[in-house]
Amino acid sequence: MTDVAKHFIAQSRGFLSSDYLPKIERCLEVLSDEDVWWRANEGSNSIGNLLLHLEGSTRAWIIGVAGGFHNPRDRQQEFDEREQIPRAELMSRLRQTLTEADGVLARLEVEVLLEPRQARGEEVTVLLAVYHAVEHFSMHTGQIIMLAKMRSGDLRLPD
Repeated sequence: MTDVAKHFIAQSRGFLSSDYLPKIERCLEVLSDEDVWWRANEGSNSIGNLLLHLEGSTRAWIIGVAGGFHNPRDRQQEFDEREQIPRAELMSRLRQTLTEADGVLARLEVEVLLEPRQARGEEVTVLLAVYHAVEHFSMHTGQIIMLAKMRSGDLRLPD
């Protein structure tokens, strides 16, 4: 099982840093700051809100739960933000978060994957925390791609 666990960690690191992040970067290259904060209606998220949410979620689940580092978070603020933070700053913050998360995953011992940890008032394993973070990042990456295609009209953006 050790090989499977090591592979799981390596794949998780790869998905976050080498698959999802470059897709998001490609999307933001074709958008203006205004496009990044556009929303279809008040009940919809902007790409900017999704980027803040990915930063917060990754910090919470990988750095906080899996890594054991206290990470205070105001989840609702990630969605409520209306100040148009420049896309370069948003990407810098997300890259920094993913660098820190990658460091946590690189140091993660396979023996701890089944350890219970607290997450949002419930008990989860470290494995579940990592799995949740990766699948959650994937889902929002898809939303960012769709919104970027809508705003830019560039259908060559990644799928």
